[in-house]
Amino acid sequence: MPAGQDDRAGYADALEDARVAAFPTGEFAGQESFMRASEILDLAGRAGIGPGTRVLDLCCGVAGPGRLVTRTLGCDYLGVDRSPDALAVAREQARAAGLACRFEAGSVPPLPAGQFDVVLLLETVLAFPDKEPLLRAVAAALPPGGRFALTVEEGEPLTAAEQQVMPDADTVHLVPLPDLLAGLARAGFEVTWQAEHSALHLEVVDALTAAFVADRDRIAALVGDRVVDDLVASHRLWGDWLRSGRVRKFALVARRTGG
Repeated sequence: MPAGQDDRAGYADALEDARVAAFPTGEFAGQESFMRASEILDLAGRAGIGPGTRVLDLCCGVAGPGRLVTRTLGCDYLGVDRSPDALAVAREQARAAGLACRFEAGSVPPLPAGQFDVVLLLETVLAFPDKEPLLRAVAAALPPGGRFALTVEEGEPLTAAEQQVMPDADTVHLVPLPDLLAGLARAGFEVTWQAEHSALHLEVVDALTAAFVADRDRIAALVGDRVVDDLVASHRLWGDWLRSGRVRKFALVARRTGG
């Protein structure tokens, strides 16, 4: 039976060759996003991740970035995702790499009990229709001085016409950057660093689109025609939106304020 996105192991395996081909040498680390490995490590470093840092990685998926950060910078890592299949892949790959990563299944919010030094949320703010409960939950998981490192797809909400052409549009909830910054402030955060990565992500999106098209027949044999067609269509839309400025991509670090 073809593997769709519910079969995360099969899905990741089917796309891996194309992803490796699309990213510059050394920049693919198992991530399921447009971020390069160097971007992930830069963001993690700016958030102060290092040996002994308690890191909570939300919506970690198969945890390519989490494994990269743990292996390179060292930390006490807990990844959370609602997909047991994705976490099975993450656990297997972490064990194979000899990494002491922990994983927990669950929807977000709520967040796991306890406090952390850094919360990561990479490329999935987009999936939350209402950002406010998420931001409050992250703030509650951090002590004063704790850091929230995140990426965001910035733009006005999709129009009805855009929703009709974007596959899985119910998971695409853009937010204007001023609205996100205001929400972070209300939740008790001060943004200490931000950078725009729209141009870099456009390069990756275009390369991924070309790689998926070139490898279409092999991928479709593994995941099905509908899945690969939606994958190519969504990447083409992201490319169009990034090229036109309809969407911009940002990385941020925000510090939890308070005494």
